[in-house]
Amino acid sequence: MKKLLLLFSLSICMGSCKDADENQYSGRSVQFELFQASTYAYKGTIEFKELVDGNLELALRMDGAKSSTAYAYPAHLHFGSYDQTNAPIAHLLNPLPAAQLTSTTQLGNLSDGRSLKFEDLSNFDGHVKIHLANEGPEYAVILVAGNIGAKARAELEPDQIAVCGKSF
Repeated sequence: MKKLLLLFSLSICMGSCKDADENQYSGRSVQFELFQASTYAYKGTIEFKELVDGNLELALRMDGAKSSTAYAYPAHLHFGSYDQTNAPIAHLLNPLPAAQLTSTTQLGNLSDGRSLKFEDLSNFDGHVKIHLANEGPEYAVILVAGNIGAKARAELEPDQIAVCGKSF
């Protein structure tokens, strides 16, 4: 009987944690496709979810080969289109661990001081890039990329992807 009571108590706690987690979102979200941008066979998505306080959470996901190494791929939200040379970084996103290929970032103010809201996404001129490495020659290797907002496309032209600058 004690085991049954313990199991019942745990299920209530787990259910209430899930409800609390779901209550942090307004219910509005939009997703953009990220396209293979190099010889590495990855593609992905970025989803913007509105939090009840009006801020945004970004969920990145890559589809491709996972690794058991303790390595993570750096990701950036940029101003401008993916083909813009040295496009300024709008926000550093949490890296994607190679074992999971997912990450979430609570978006704060952008590098220009603005706060991006859900209503702004349709007109936002920006893009996301996920790099092979944080520095060195591998930094120039873009695994996936995609425009966000106003210039989002249904496809990507890998030969037009510009390597991003590191200024933040």
